[in-house]
Amino acid sequence: MEAIILILGIVIAIFAVTTLVKSVRIVPQQRMDVIERLGKYKRTLSPGLNLLVPFVDAVRTKVDMREQVVSFPPQPVITSDNLVVSIDTVLYFKVVDPVRATYEISHFLQAIEQLTVTTLRNVIGSLDLERALTSREEINKHLSSVLDETTGRWGIKVTRVEIKAIEPPPSIRDSMEKQMRAERERRATILNAEGHKQAAILTAEGEKQSQVLRADGDRQARILQAEGQAKAIRTVFDAIHQANPSQKVLAYQYLQSLPQIANGTANKVWILPTELTKALEGIGGALGGLGNMVGDEPLKGVDADAVQREADAAAEAAAAEVREAEAVAADSTPELPAPDRIPPAAALGGADYDGAERIEKR
Repeated sequence: MEAIILILGIVIAIFAVTTLVKSVRIVPQQRMDVIERLGKYKRTLSPGLNLLVPFVDAVRTKVDMREQVVSFPPQPVITSDNLVVSIDTVLYFKVVDPVRATYEISHFLQAIEQLTVTTLRNVIGSLDLERALTSREEINKHLSSVLDETTGRWGIKVTRVEIKAIEPPPSIRDSMEKQMRAERERRATILNAEGHKQAAILTAEGEKQSQVLRADGDRQARILQAEGQAKAIRTVFDAIHQANPSQKVLAYQYLQSLPQIANGTANKVWILPTELTKALEGIGGALGGLGNMVGDEPLKGVDADAVQREADAAAEAAAAEVREAEAVAADSTPELPAPDRIPPAAALGGADYDGAERIEKR
């Protein structure tokens, strides 16, 4: 008897514990439990502690209310230019109504997958390969709008659809790589040509500017040189004009420059003016009585013997140059008559020679 009472007590205790467990339901955060009473929807349990009628209320589904991410396997899709491409998609969704997600559709995740595949084939089928590769954003928006409109009846909100990869056939990939390689080489060639063009233009501009600056510098230098020469000539002319030299001094200076004139390699013919003989006569007279001539007062402190020696040396040098010129002319051109020689005595003694005497020098 005592054993029966013990067993009965144990059964009652187990029933009480089981009843208590079934009466209390703890739902975690971001989850909703759909409760049925005798096979009919009764209510939805919110997160926290909830009480149920034991052995009458039962949990139908436990719905996760968080946003979920599902990656679908690659799907073959035919484009408008009859190319088969493989497309991977990623879907983001969340359950907004657990009751409709439970009772409106069976296996809503599988339904979303099939809807995504069919919609993707419709969209890609209207595009060629090149546009499909470059229009991912447009395809994503179209998929999102279609899926959101359809899954809204199921209590599901599609937040985003992304195309993860579009894989064309291997032959098409090789052709695309060759095309892109050729395009890159063309762009590189164009950029290289543009660089050479710009370099040539800059080089030409630099040469042009340098030539302009060089020409401007030469012009300025010539202008300054000409101004300097003009100023020097003006200064010499003013000095000569102020000094008012006599004819004898000019003749003496001319005699000193005769050797330099005769030594010129480019002088083929040089002329002795008729005034030279008169100037020589003046010099001869000046050497005899430089201080007694009218208009030429001798300078104080000047050595007359030194002046006489310098004049004789100049006359001898001029006569030597004349003889050398005659000898060269006689050797090189024997058909021409030799010019009359001017002896030093005649040059200093004042012999009268009319006209100009021409002496060729080779």
